[in-house]
Amino acid sequence: MSADTEPEGKNRGRPPAAGVFVAFAIAAIAGSIIVYSMTGWGVPDQVKNAKNPFPSTPAAIVDAAGDYAAHCKSCHGANGDGRGERAERLSIAPADLRDGHALGSRTDGELFWIISEGHKPMPAFRGTMSEEQRWHLVDYVRAFAHQ
Repeated sequence: MSADTEPEGKNRGRPPAAGVFVAFAIAAIAGSIIVYSMTGWGVPDQVKNAKNPFPSTPAAIVDAAGDYAAHCKSCHGANGDGRGERAERLSIAPADLRDGHALGSRTDGELFWIISEGHKPMPAFRGTMSEEQRWHLVDYVRAFAHQ
């Protein structure tokens, strides 16, 4: 037997234990991040059925586009794909706002609460945008799923 070969039969047909552990760890971490990002918002039940009190007008959408560019685009991307310039540096990937199924499973009240309260790494916008701006942003964000 040469110095660079293993004894016959040892580890034959089996991946190294370290490789299996690394693959398992990566899968577990990825799964945890996905579950955390989908369920970690903890939106209160009384907020879920809140209705947008502000009409969606062309002027409101233009204003919301400006708010999105100023506060959301760097993470969620120009077209809402979740691949903004800062996205790769975040601990949790930003949501893909073009995903109609995921966005459709959220009520306007939930989206308003998410925008208002934030959830690390997403900041809360309750203090930086008015209630009306945040409600208009809900309408604007929903438009990504219809593109």
